[in-house]
Amino acid sequence: MLQLPNDPEAPVDCGQIPSDLQVVFLASMQQLPPDALEHVAHYFRTLSEATRLRILNVLGHGEMSVGDIAEQVDSSVANVSRHLAQMAQHGLVARESRGSSAYYRIADPAVHELCDLVCGSIARRFEDVANTRAAFARTARSKPTTQR
Repeated sequence: MLQLPNDPEAPVDCGQIPSDLQVVFLASMQQLPPDALEHVAHYFRTLSEATRLRILNVLGHGEMSVGDIAEQVDSSVANVSRHLAQMAQHGLVARESRGSSAYYRIADPAVHELCDLVCGSIARRFEDVANTRAAFARTARSKPTTQR
C-alpha cells in the first residue's frame, strides 16, 4: 500500500512503488482518509496560482528551459524557478539538468485533463450567465414602458 507522508507539503515519491505492484487509487473523494485529502488540497493549492497555470500551459507544448519558460510567461527566471520547484515537489513537472541548464516537462499529463475540465466548467457557467442576461435584456426590451 502506498504510504503518504504525514506532512502534506512533503513530496510523494512514487519511484518507491515496486514496478510489479498495481496501485489502485480510490475513485471518490468521499472514500479518502483525511491525510490523503490534505495531499489533494496541497495539489490544488499548487495549481491555484496564475503564473503556475501559465507555466503548465507553456510546457504543454513540450520540454523547455527555465529561461525559455520565463520569457514565454513574461516573468523573471528567479520567479519561474521558484514556481517550478514547488510544482516539481508535487509531481506536476519533472526536471532534467543538461550542462548548466535545467529543462522542465509536464510529469503528470492528467493535470491538463484537470485544467480542461475546470476551464470547461467555467466556460459553461459564463455562457449560462450570458444567456440569462440576454433573456433579461430581451424581456426588458419587449415590455412597454409606462409613463408616470
